[in-house]
Amino acid sequence: MKQSLVNLLPPATLAAILAFWAYAPQSWVEGPWAITAMGLGTLAFVQLLEFVFERHEGWRTNWRELATDVFYVAFFYIVIGTLADTLVNSPLGEFKAAWGIGTPWLAEMPYLVQVMVALFVFEFGQYWMHRAMHNWTPLWLTHAPHHHLTQLNAMKGLTGNPIELFLISLGVIALLDVDLNALFASFTVGGAIAAFAHGNVKANPPIWYGYFFTTIRNHSLHHTALSYEDTRCNYGNSVIFFDRLFGTYKEGESVIVGQDDRKRLSIWEQWSFPLRPWLEKRKGAEG
Repeated sequence: MKQSLVNLLPPATLAAILAFWAYAPQSWVEGPWAITAMGLGTLAFVQLLEFVFERHEGWRTNWRELATDVFYVAFFYIVIGTLADTLVNSPLGEFKAAWGIGTPWLAEMPYLVQVMVALFVFEFGQYWMHRAMHNWTPLWLTHAPHHHLTQLNAMKGLTGNPIELFLISLGVIALLDVDLNALFASFTVGGAIAAFAHGNVKANPPIWYGYFFTTIRNHSLHHTALSYEDTRCNYGNSVIFFDRLFGTYKEGESVIVGQDDRKRLSIWEQWSFPLRPWLEKRKGAEG
């Protein structure tokens, strides 16, 4: 019975987030900190669940990992979020207004429909971006640091090279007409799914959940240490349905994660990783 209840934690968390944005006072929704507070609160909640319902002892967070993860969470929210809004979302909004692009029919749809459309549109782009990162060397060099992770936890989805973190923040949601509460719900629901998909929580959600949304089983296999080729599956960050649709879904789970002999990279090594071929070539020439 206890495990059955733990298995319901991911869908129950999504339901709580959806209810919050559906019934929150408009002043909260329009407040400058609501989306950030909900995102950080969800991450903290899933991280705390790891201490109570641990999935794998080998993924247990230590102080060094925690410090690195907290750094990346702050970096993503402060730096990457600002860059995405300034360089992508705001220009897209201006382009939408200038060209009269609109989806007024979407704004008239029920709240849950708006949330799911926004989530699936964003994740559709994420699926193809992630898949490209595993099939084109220049993009792989930005993504590879994320696959050097030797343990998974709720915050690990935001750990990696800054170029990759910027790329995974991109989307065309600014072109859609959806209510602000539905837009924020899609962001935080996607973040919650991703947190559980990286989280060291012993929860195996119901079949219907795992058919559409990414779980730790799906994503741990994507992070497997078996080989690079074995990581080329289950690309969905939050929505695994696209893997099922486009033939990249693979069943299974991996306890041992991490590429290249599972060498943990420092923050500097993660950030300089795309330059590795050039640095190695230069080092060889000097030698």
